[in-house]
Amino acid sequence: MLIRLFALTVLSLPLTALAAPPVRVSSPDGRIVVELDSDPDGRPTYAVQRDGKPLLAPSRLGFLLVDTPKLDRAIAVTAPRTRSFDETWEQPWGERRRIRNHYNELRVTLAENAKPRRHLDLVFRVYDDGLGFRYEFPRQEGLPTVRIREELTEFTLAGDATAWWIPAGEWNREEYLYHRTPVEAVGDAQTPITFRLADGTHLSIHEAALVDYSGMNLTRVEGRRLKASLTPGIDGAKVTREAPFNTPWRTVQIADDAGGLVTSSLILNLNEPNVLGDVSWVKPMKYVGVWWEMHLDTKTWASGPRHGATNENVMKHIDFAAKNGFGGVLVEGWNVGWDGDWFGNGEDFSFTRSYPDFDLEKLSAYAKSKGVVLIGHHETSANAAHYESQMGAAFDLYQRVGVPAVKTGYVSDAGQAKVIGADGKVHYVWHEGQDLARHHLKVVTEAARRHIAINAHEPIKDTGLRRTYPNWISREGARGMEYNAWGNPGNPPEHEAMLVFTRLLAGPMDFTPGVFGMKTRAPDGVATTWAKQLALYVVIYSPIQMAADLLENYEANPGPFQFIKDVPVDWEETRVLNGEVGDYVTLVRKERGGDNWYLGAITDEEPRTLKAPLSFLDPGRRYTAQIYRDGPMADWKDRREDIVIEEREVGSTDTLELKLAPGGGQAIRFVAR
Repeated sequence: MLIRLFALTVLSLPLTALAAPPVRVSSPDGRIVVELDSDPDGRPTYAVQRDGKPLLAPSRLGFLLVDTPKLDRAIAVTAPRTRSFDETWEQPWGERRRIRNHYNELRVTLAENAKPRRHLDLVFRVYDDGLGFRYEFPRQEGLPTVRIREELTEFTLAGDATAWWIPAGEWNREEYLYHRTPVEAVGDAQTPITFRLADGTHLSIHEAALVDYSGMNLTRVEGRRLKASLTPGIDGAKVTREAPFNTPWRTVQIADDAGGLVTSSLILNLNEPNVLGDVSWVKPMKYVGVWWEMHLDTKTWASGPRHGATNENVMKHIDFAAKNGFGGVLVEGWNVGWDGDWFGNGEDFSFTRSYPDFDLEKLSAYAKSKGVVLIGHHETSANAAHYESQMGAAFDLYQRVGVPAVKTGYVSDAGQAKVIGADGKVHYVWHEGQDLARHHLKVVTEAARRHIAINAHEPIKDTGLRRTYPNWISREGARGMEYNAWGNPGNPPEHEAMLVFTRLLAGPMDFTPGVFGMKTRAPDGVATTWAKQLALYVVIYSPIQMAADLLENYEANPGPFQFIKDVPVDWEETRVLNGEVGDYVTLVRKERGGDNWYLGAITDEEPRTLKAPLSFLDPGRRYTAQIYRDGPMADWKDRREDIVIEEREVGSTDTLELKLAPGGGQAIRFVAR
């Protein structure tokens, strides 16, 4: 049921008063206050307080433009208008079913006091869990086309803070291990970037609704002052838009502790509602795939004697999926083009022609007869231009044979992608630039026309557009499980506990957990225990979850594999019981459409004992806790397979003691009686 409460208040003040800030707006609970002001040179600034304490000191706003004077000085803050909004909306799939969208909004006009007397609106929406703001450019004489060289938006932390961040502008996109530094040591950083202040308050700076605009990174200028740094474009303009248009929302999530960031819905709320209509065809699912064996180098994407995507191998995976209740089978390396220099090139890929030993129609029909679907794969090597030339035909083919989901890929060197510019020429651009923002949304909308869901790897960052386009079902955008197959280094034990409070604040991640074969090509193999691999199905949210390991490893270990078979991917509710960034976390989630709860707890290289109060369970009801925990000798270094599986009866008044081995975890299924 949709509940709406809408109020509009216009502050009718004389123009002379409107030009004399500060202007304030607070969150519905009154704890967060945003203040707009101007410095002595007429540069607009904003500041943020919480509970009367400064979080963001006065931070500048404005733009550098390519072919017209900058917009940042001699600007009056005029015509403030406020309104309040309150609704509860339902996700078609998600980490929680119902989301409250409750904010107070302040809209002001930023108007130049001198020629050329341009103007634009600045809109703040302040929630109990943070704030978002954006610029809105109207069409006006002298500025019909806006060519942005750089945003001057700043985020100046008011006090000392610890930061968790990955570098921006590097060749490997988002696939870096996180730095933990004082804010004064941040360099060029991607978003989301997470901070912990001295009093324990946590912040995350990111953006929402990145549409036809360049992705925002942050550059530390001096001290604790961070400035927006837009991803470069084809020419001197990082963004070119015809007015009227809006920028993405610049977001600041705020919480008392790390767990509060995880349960924030700010990013989703700042996106537009679903525009696709009925999306019942978007199906959350668990899947297996012809994938991990290529990363282990026992099979190949390319054709030949070790080709993975053969009829025989795919049918084996279909049979396994059907037997064990999995919804899909991913197949990589099925299409012509993998035999040549495909890495960062992609010119030879065909998205409609199969290798001779892969019969798409036959396999799709076989999967359907077993109650399973094939998941398609389109590796583009970041050659967006080449992909777009075939994309329509490729989606038409999948629609005809009944492939309802596609994993796309954008592997390349130097973080570049190939596009056709407005001049009709080929250009090489950054992954997060305006051209790739347009491309990724084109992929999603073209797929939606055929009722196909998209899971993008090496993607543009997640900014909550899954609310508007629910077929954008997941993406990668960080170091995934494959680094444990061949990475040097692989993912360290702290990695997953880091992702929960950083990358995953942006949205779902197709991390591909569930590996039991701990020895790989990576020097340390898979730096977790088996129990932690199971816990990742609860801890790392995605509406599609892969059982990533070789099928024989599951067949040989039916005990721990049972949890992977049982755990859902779509949730009614999510709570964080405890957690610290990069150290540990315990999450519980309630299955959608059922009464059972699931718990996942993980730690870094340190062993930990965590308390888990079960007050989230229904009062007065008994549950069977099916527990998958680290054994007494478990350790990520040499006893990763040591696992204990047991049951006990519990209720809402109980508290469990979770003992986690170094690099370990615990997974629990609470079955309602």
